[in-house]
Amino acid sequence: MARSRLILVEDEHLSELQTQPTLGQYVKELWQTRHFVVAYARGAALKSGQDTFLGRLWIVLDPLLQFMFYGFIFGVVLHVSKGMDNFPGFLILGVVFFRISTRGITTGMGQVQKSKALVNSFHFPRAAVIFSTAVKNFLDGIAPAIVGIALALAFQSDTPVSLTVLLVIPIYFLVQLFALGSSFIVARATAFIPDLRSLFTLMVRGLFFLSGVFFSIERFVNHETLALLMKLNPIYQVLTAVRTSVLDGHSPDLFTWVYLLGWSVGLTLVGFIFFWMAEARYGNIR
Repeated sequence: MARSRLILVEDEHLSELQTQPTLGQYVKELWQTRHFVVAYARGAALKSGQDTFLGRLWIVLDPLLQFMFYGFIFGVVLHVSKGMDNFPGFLILGVVFFRISTRGITTGMGQVQKSKALVNSFHFPRAAVIFSTAVKNFLDGIAPAIVGIALALAFQSDTPVSLTVLLVIPIYFLVQLFALGSSFIVARATAFIPDLRSLFTLMVRGLFFLSGVFFSIERFVNHETLALLMKLNPIYQVLTAVRTSVLDGHSPDLFTWVYLLGWSVGLTLVGFIFFWMAEARYGNIR
């Protein structure tokens, strides 16, 4: 007759899996993964078009083709360009920086599911995945931003280039913070309710028409309340700030700076806390 044995295990140094860490502990653990975040982002950055004949040239060709397509539709077919001094520059900056601004939404959708194997294999703050994607987006967005600015200035070559073009640098950082906050919110939301991906995709499409990407709100929106709501759209303020710095040659006003700073920092903090609150549940996602 087999005898059963009782095995005693000292549990003093054991910790429960899938527990919710405190916010301070979470931030500390996240800081310890900073090298992984940077390495992961650098390894994944600038991979667009790597499996095509033109390779990384698509990083530059993609914004150019979008500019040509939308320029033909809105400039030639719909004549939105009437009365505008530099519609090509206005449009290319709108198209490029709109895509950069909404990158956090598009990459955040299903991000936890896409990283499920990594998330379930190692114990680390899941926010590190979102941060690494944000760093990747930061690196991927530099080339299109430079191309967009260069093209916009080329279409007004008779106007001297102002030093205010350099203000695009802090605007770019604010945009990346805004995208990071968006990514945190979208990643958690779609992790538990995948159906929300369709809603967020529709939201991005709607924002394209409500952010003044290809038209001036002052010229085409006559309803005061609607115009005010569109101007309160942070992405509209991003596009306005970039166009003011590049095309108009002067700094955006104080309201624009404060508004963008508030949205970028505020959304990042809110998004980070929102994502952290579900940390213990990400391991159970299928």
